[in-house]
Amino acid sequence: MMRFSFNNYGYGMDNVGVILDYGVEGKENEIEFDKATNEFIKAIVFAGAKRNIPFVSLKVTGFARFGLLEKINGHEKLSEDEKSEWLRVHERIDRVCNAAYENKVMILIDAEETWIVEPVNELTEKMMEKFNKERAFIFNTYQLYSCGTLEFLKEACQIAVSKGYILGAKLVRGAYMEKERARAKEKGYTDPIQPNKESTDRDYDDAVIFCLQNLDKLSLFIGTHNEKSCLDAVNYMREHAISAGNASVYFSQLYGMGDNISFNLAHEGYNVSKYLPYGPVLDVIPYLMRRAEENTSVTGQTSRESQLINKEIKRRSGIKH
Repeated sequence: MMRFSFNNYGYGMDNVGVILDYGVEGKENEIEFDKATNEFIKAIVFAGAKRNIPFVSLKVTGFARFGLLEKINGHEKLSEDEKSEWLRVHERIDRVCNAAYENKVMILIDAEETWIVEPVNELTEKMMEKFNKERAFIFNTYQLYSCGTLEFLKEACQIAVSKGYILGAKLVRGAYMEKERARAKEKGYTDPIQPNKESTDRDYDDAVIFCLQNLDKLSLFIGTHNEKSCLDAVNYMREHAISAGNASVYFSQLYGMGDNISFNLAHEGYNVSKYLPYGPVLDVIPYLMRRAEENTSVTGQTSRESQLINKEIKRRSGIKH
């Protein structure tokens, strides 16, 4: 068996897809929410006509007030106006998911903070139940840095089977660790985040294997820059005769990061797509800054990538190490 590694940048992007990530979130009025809905539908129609854009990513906070989601998550009683507002959120998400279904584009519904996650999961599960009958068009996101997420994933798979739909499972480690810890300390409740990185890594890799063992029930999206996690997934697929191009397994990294992982996986025939944020500059710059602040763990990976890029530059220049 050929040895597989991520130790070079020697391959192009011909076989790497794109995930359109309209970087607008955190709006607070109905006009902006309706505008975002129309923008996402335009993106989906565009993606549906392009072979190399299999996914569009969205955040529910682009369609709903944070305060409304927080109130629902806290099981507070909604006013009649708030009930109508929540119904409009459902309608917006349904319109977007229906467009995805009609255009054969997959939707990745991104994770949110734990104190608004219940309504996000509720919405996503309803969309999966409606649109994932034949294959997974809608994916929920499971943040394995949260305690209990692995069990929640397994329960979600059981629910999907019982209701007759295919689970779409996007696995990430998580993006809000500092914010989650700070809020838990401020408000005096138990920290919802795993006690250490080792616990997160263990649950993440266990979640990947669980999904690979259940590809008859779900589709798996492996979103990570962690080389070991990707290698473990590849090795499991090879050992269990799961083809590299299996239509139920996808790998992903952010645009401009993890290219050694993306290019090598794509070269070997695995399904790979890169997250590509876009949108109005005044919205996307703050969005990208938040992503950077929330992902302080990328420092080591960035250093390794810099080394690999320098190595590749020397190789292409014919300079011996």
